[in-house]
Amino acid sequence: QDAFVAFHVDKALVSKYLKSLQIGELAPDQPSIEPTKNKMLVKDFRELRATVEKMGLLEPNQLFFFLHLAHILLLDTAAWLILFYFGTSLMPFIVSLVVLTISQVQASWLQHDLGHLSVFRKTKWNHLLHKFVMCHLIGASAKWWTLLHSRHHAKPNCFQKDPDIDMHPFLFTLGKKFSVELGIKKKKYMPYNHQHKYFFITLPPLLFPTYFHCHTFYIAYTKRYWADLAWMLTFYIRFFFTYGSLLEIKSLLAYYFIFRMLESSWFVWVSQMNHIPMDIYYDNNLDWVSTQLQATCNVEQSLFNDWFTGHLNFQIEHHLFPTMPRHNYWKVAPLVKSLCAKHGLEYQCKPLLTAFADIV
Repeated sequence: QDAFVAFHVDKALVSKYLKSLQIGELAPDQPSIEPTKNKMLVKDFRELRATVEKMGLLEPNQLFFFLHLAHILLLDTAAWLILFYFGTSLMPFIVSLVVLTISQVQASWLQHDLGHLSVFRKTKWNHLLHKFVMCHLIGASAKWWTLLHSRHHAKPNCFQKDPDIDMHPFLFTLGKKFSVELGIKKKKYMPYNHQHKYFFITLPPLLFPTYFHCHTFYIAYTKRYWADLAWMLTFYIRFFFTYGSLLEIKSLLAYYFIFRMLESSWFVWVSQMNHIPMDIYYDNNLDWVSTQLQATCNVEQSLFNDWFTGHLNFQIEHHLFPTMPRHNYWKVAPLVKSLCAKHGLEYQCKPLLTAFADIV
């Protein structure tokens, strides 16, 4: 199936695990595609996938990712050096916070690439560097991220299958259809008529320093991701040792919480702009392309937008080809647009500020 092909780099290896699950072949008179799926679209997408592979668009440019990692490490070091050389007064404190926030967010975009196995040709190198970036540089579990994010990619915006929309209906009501359903059932967990106001002071600034902090440790502990936990502890030891030598305990805790809030805000606005304004409902078992297109939109390309969003402004291409290195999204975008035009699928692309406004 298309999802299987999209997720796996080494198909010969993972195919071995399918042998124990085979229960037989389809009878000759049985259709190979379910009636809810667009047969011609599936056929054309598989041809596009073959074209993409022939064009070498799934091959990573390792210099691109090396330079990206280098600028993350330089910013991470600079954040500490600013406090070391200029002292801990208000201005150096603020500048250091901003620099560390940029480093952390850019590291989160890089761990995203590594988690999708798009940086190295060999899977094991992606996993190893993923642990370094996610666990040591950011302080979260790599396996925790993979567990949640793979489910998101498989069924984006599908209620009870995509963990990214688990906040419905407890904090927010998402999607027009679900909003109507809650109204009919007269279920009210929050004052949803004000959710566009309390969104600003809840999800963006608090997702990382509260929920994600607890959840990543909880999953890593309960699922016994001991290697991840060990790597994560190296982040906290390094952070509190290096910054603790310069800041008093109150300032240190304030510094940590503020940069987590800034990082969280940046991440939430970017990650939600591609999905939250789109269709959100139960899984209708559509084909791979339709499932991704109805839940995903793009943001216009520019050098700043590419850097600021970690190339997640090309969210459509990323969802159709999750293992594609992000520096190739712009090359495949015209081919995806042509496929959408041929089959009457909407290919949404917005300015950055419009995408942010659409969340609200």
